[in-house]
Order: sequence, then C-alpha cells, then structure tokens
Amino acid sequence: MIIGVPKEIKEQEQRVALLPSAAKQLVKQGHSVLVEKNAGLGSGYPDEQYVKAGAEIVDQAKDVFGRADMIVKVKEPLPAEYPLLRKGQVLFTYLHLAASKALTEALLKSGVTGVAYETIQVGNKLPLLEPMSEIAGRMSVVMGAYYLAKHNGGSGVLLGGVPGVLPGRVVVLGGGTSGVNAARMATGLGADVTILDVDLDRLRFLDLTMNNTHTLFSSEAHLLELMPTTDLLIGAVLVPGAKAPKLITRAMLKQMRLGSVLVDIAIDQGGCAETSRPTTHVNPVYVEEGVTHYCVANMPAAYARTAAQALTNITYRYVELLANHGLEEACKKQPALTGGINTRDGKVTYQAVAEAHGLKYEPPLAA
Repeated sequence: MIIGVPKEIKEQEQRVALLPSAAKQLVKQGHSVLVEKNAGLGSGYPDEQYVKAGAEIVDQAKDVFGRADMIVKVKEPLPAEYPLLRKGQVLFTYLHLAASKALTEALLKSGVTGVAYETIQVGNKLPLLEPMSEIAGRMSVVMGAYYLAKHNGGSGVLLGGVPGVLPGRVVVLGGGTSGVNAARMATGLGADVTILDVDLDRLRFLDLTMNNTHTLFSSEAHLLELMPTTDLLIGAVLVPGAKAPKLITRAMLKQMRLGSVLVDIAIDQGGCAETSRPTTHVNPVYVEEGVTHYCVANMPAAYARTAAQALTNITYRYVELLANHGLEEACKKQPALTGGINTRDGKVTYQAVAEAHGLKYEPPLAA
C-alpha cells in the first residue's frame, strides 16, 4: 500500500501523523511511505530522518493525496484539501464530523472512506483519543492558570494560593480522561478542585483514587451553586462522535467573577458552553460576560513533539493493520476499527454524525 503523510495546514498545527520510526516499520513490510516536505519539522523530525527510514519526500500535498491509497493525518481536512480526496482512498485522522456539516458534505462528495480516530471504541475506552485528551486535560490547567494572571486579563488569583490565603477553585465538568488529567494537574498545583460527572460509579472511583479532589453529581443546580466561587472552569464533556452538549449557559457564566477563566476542551466537538467558539494558538482567548474563554480546537499542537509521539504510539498499530490487510479484512481482525468508519462511498456510516446533520445512516460494511 502507498501511505501518504501530508503536512498539516491548520493554523499553528505542528504535529505530524507518522514518526520516522513508524515509517521505517511500514517500509520494512513492503509498503511505500510518501511524506510531504517538512511535514515533521514542527514536531522535531526533519526530512532527513524520514529519508533514512526509507520514506520518499514529496514537494506538494496534491502529489501526496494523488498517489496515496491511504492518507494518515492529525487534523481534519481543510477546504483547500477537499478536492484532493477521492473515492477508494482511506483517510485516517481526527475528523469530529458532528461539529461540521461542511466537512461532512465534502467527505461525502469525494466518496473517501473517512476513518476517525475519535470514534474507534474498545470496550468503553476511546484509545486513539485518550493520549490527546491526556495532553489537553493537563494543558487546560496550565493555560487556565496563565490567563488568571492580572496582566493577561485575569482576576489575579494564584491557583495554589499561599500560606494564609485560600487557593483558587477549579471546577472540572466531566470525569473522563481529559477531566481526570485536568483535576490531577490542578490538585498538583494546590488548587481546590471539584470534578462533576453524571456517572455515579465513575464518581465513586474518582473519590477513592484522587486524593484532595471533591466529587459532585453533575446538574444545572450544582453548577449554579459553584459558579460564583469558581476561578477556573474546565469543560471536559465528551459524547463519542456526537456534538458536545451545551451544559454551560450564558446565564451561568454571568454568575462568575470578572476575570475568571473557562477552558473548553470539548470545542473540537462544538464546545460545551453556549458562549464557546473555536480559537487558534495565535489568538487563543476572547472575553464573554467578563470571563476569559480559551477554546483552541487543537490544544495538543502546542506541545507538538510530545503529542506526535503519544499519537503515533497508539495509531500505528491501526495504520499497519489497514496497510497490511485493507479496510474490510482489517475490520474483521480488529472489529473496533469498524466504529471508526464515519463516511464511505458517499454515505454517512456513523450514527451520531448522521443524527447531528439530519442525514441518512448506512452501515459501514456490507452484511
């Protein structure tokens, strides 16, 4: 199989989808790997390392897309890349289609087989989403603490406090991977941390395993009680493959102190606050209702080398499976891969995406 790795073109996206070590393994197995010029540079992997691994460096993205049977990316295609996709090609990347009808329609028009990292589910886990959720969760507290500083427009609260001064309060909405990592970081800084979820078994587990962290059943009433004393609110809600529910209303935000911070990790799925809209690493924040909003849709790109390594650690086995066996046989060998197929031959093949856009759902594989 010919595997193509284009350079990411999303603003400030520095990650690369395949490390030289992974390219070397694929070449050893008889596959060809095409890497767009400088695709790995932002993650600290120059072209020479890919050449040494046996990959071919290609000057332009159109040639990578034009020659490859499978495109391996980090982020969803942007409009400039839509015309480069074609029927019979496999696109393996984060897609987040429920948050974008335009992208969904572009994939359907192209006929490409869109396999999304974030909807491959093994048991109750999303293994290809977890490493980026871990990074985003940890980052959310770092960014939140930074924007709480007075010179950054914040309220001037130090999350850890000091002797004789109470610590700042961090509220984490969602007890999944990103939420837990956010809570761990905030607790490590010495903040007063409360984590909310609707799964009581999960809350029980977190109560037992996370020292110095409060747990609370997630409800609008409980959120409203917390808002006036919350310095950093972290939205870490996830419904696999579907749009994030809008759990934080504008009215709730009005209850927060001026200069408080909201970090919406769920922004790549549409965001969990009514006031959230995607931002970039170039212009990461804006203010609504006196609250600083950090809503960067590709947060882990800020730490591109760590993120690229963590991503390839988990995606490589699926890339190898698809390359060695093709889509249908790979799905037989690893049934979880079937759940990743969001579009195929012009049809929506993931239920939550179809529901998000009012489109017809078709099973991804023939019975």
